[in-house]
Amino acid sequence: MYGTVAHLRVKPGQEKTVQALSDEWDKTRRPKVKGAVASYVYKLDNKPNEYIMVAVFQDKKTYTANADDPEQDKWYRRFRAALQADPVWEDGEIIWPSR
Repeated sequence: MYGTVAHLRVKPGQEKTVQALSDEWDKTRRPKVKGAVASYVYKLDNKPNEYIMVAVFQDKKTYTANADDPEQDKWYRRFRAALQADPVWEDGEIIWPSR
């Protein structure tokens, strides 16, 4: 498996927008995205407006295909508008899956 962890700083007042867009991705994008396994968004306990997003794919090929998809870019641009800055992305192979 392969995926990414993103560190996000949400604009004040945009928390519901981020949640709605995450829900939208799960309901409308994920069923269309080959290789999408799971996605999670964590709201950090001690850092207001900071979140961690995790996305898991079958492999690097399906992860990259999603990243290169124009529909994903459209969704991302809407998501990015609710953030204070570009996310900090950490991509990599998942070597210890928990099952």
